[in-house]
Amino acid sequence: MHPVYKAMNLMDYDVGNIGNHEFNYGLEFLGNAIGGANFPYVNANIFIDDGDNDPDNDKPYFTPYQLLKRDLVDKDGKKHPITIGVIGFAPPQIMQWDKANLEGHVVTKDIVDMAEKYVPEMREKGADIVVAVAHSGLSTQTRHGMEENATYYLSKVKGIDAILFGHAHTVFPSETFADIDGVDLTKGTINGVAAVMPGFWGSHVGVIDLSLSVKDDGTWDVTDSLSEAEPIYHREGRDVVPLVDADPEILKAVKTEHEATIEYMREGVGTTESSINSFFALVADDPSIQIVTNAQTWYLKKILAGTEYDGLPILSAGAPFKAGGRGGPEYYTDIPAGKIALKNVADLYVYPNTVRAVLLTGDQVREWLEMSAGQFNRIDPNSSAEQMLINEDFPTYNFDVIDGVTYEIDVTQPARYNKEGEVVNKDSHRIANLKFDGKPIDGAQKFVVATNNYRAGGGGHFPGLDGSTIIVEAPDENRTVLANYIMDEKTIDPKADGNWHLAPVGNASKVTFVTSPKASNAANAPSNISFIGETDEGFAQYVLTSTK
Repeated sequence: MHPVYKAMNLMDYDVGNIGNHEFNYGLEFLGNAIGGANFPYVNANIFIDDGDNDPDNDKPYFTPYQLLKRDLVDKDGKKHPITIGVIGFAPPQIMQWDKANLEGHVVTKDIVDMAEKYVPEMREKGADIVVAVAHSGLSTQTRHGMEENATYYLSKVKGIDAILFGHAHTVFPSETFADIDGVDLTKGTINGVAAVMPGFWGSHVGVIDLSLSVKDDGTWDVTDSLSEAEPIYHREGRDVVPLVDADPEILKAVKTEHEATIEYMREGVGTTESSINSFFALVADDPSIQIVTNAQTWYLKKILAGTEYDGLPILSAGAPFKAGGRGGPEYYTDIPAGKIALKNVADLYVYPNTVRAVLLTGDQVREWLEMSAGQFNRIDPNSSAEQMLINEDFPTYNFDVIDGVTYEIDVTQPARYNKEGEVVNKDSHRIANLKFDGKPIDGAQKFVVATNNYRAGGGGHFPGLDGSTIIVEAPDENRTVLANYIMDEKTIDPKADGNWHLAPVGNASKVTFVTSPKASNAANAPSNISFIGETDEGFAQYVLTSTK
């Protein structure tokens, strides 16, 4: 039994939903894993690929929904039977992100369309309350169908009483969503529907309270609701203070697997002559990204040898996965010089992505970098007031650095793209002096770019990356490639090559950013920054003294 189910079974889950990462190891592995669950799984928008191209004949791969019979006790102690319907959804983009595992086996359909198909059916079969469990984020991007983040439009489907959603690694209700029309942060509703998104990696527990009444005809009515994302810890400066205790029964249940995993992850793969950290990954070229892009290039050269793409220039894209933000002041990669173990490789590459190569033009490479440059707020070059450099609403895993070219990022210009990949300032260009081999990049020249299945398949809404430009679908995980690269090299010295930097910001004299309190002792600290203090959250705050 997969150890996660040893824990979840003890927690008495009623229903589970399928998300995109469930498919990273293939359908057979997924089936074996969830076979250990003592509770059912639901998904309503993944169907068996029967090859007949007739959508009316498509059969669900999973059970679309469950009708749970329960007894509720009212304030007077009287029991009331109730049927609670639970329906699940996953991002349709799994067909791009895990194409190698899924193509020919399943197909996906639009989340909202499938809700409109099945929710009335659930009601007809006796569901008094309908809860939608959606592995999908919250966005008001114009609906065209097959949205990755469809929760906003899901809330408009008649008959849904509550939505439990995730995928975007953020918290709802929270101020992040204060400007969205139809959101009530006090009650935690979206278009009047109770909803909750509980952060990431177990940081919160999502709780929805529904006030119910029974009508004269015996049907149920939701009269009020309150949604909250309750944190499992809080921070006091640098200290993480737990708000709950670890459950001893669960710790005991997974003890064997937990200890064996730790032992395995301690196995060495090589040695690094210099420390590797991500303290400054958002403001300067960085060793924690450099080692990943180096490994991807090393791998792809071998893959392309003797193919029609042999001889084309290879670029390599990587992003900082651990760069503070909502993860807090300790959420950074920090590997000292010396032995590198598998645990360090997993720290450098957090996600179980697999390697992809895309074939792009120089112009498409430029647009990729323009999208990445949304990581920064716009800086007024004539202001002496404090200006925060980093856009906290932009996920750091979408801040792709592309090695193999050189460039500057001009943050005094407005962002060309928003985080949904829509052009919002068509005449703006933050990427300046983009060069290949020391010369201005040729917009028509072909490049092979190493990346991962998420990005190549459209993850993050990057222009030119929708799955159609993929030329290599490698079976190996990016972090496996990284481990093999280190084992092949035996000893590495992953200093950043400085292929990008921030362009000058004029007379702006107080452009600030925050990072780990350990950053003051880092050998890779840029020369153009000065420490100015520590924040209440325990971050170290720095100011840019120049951008060169």
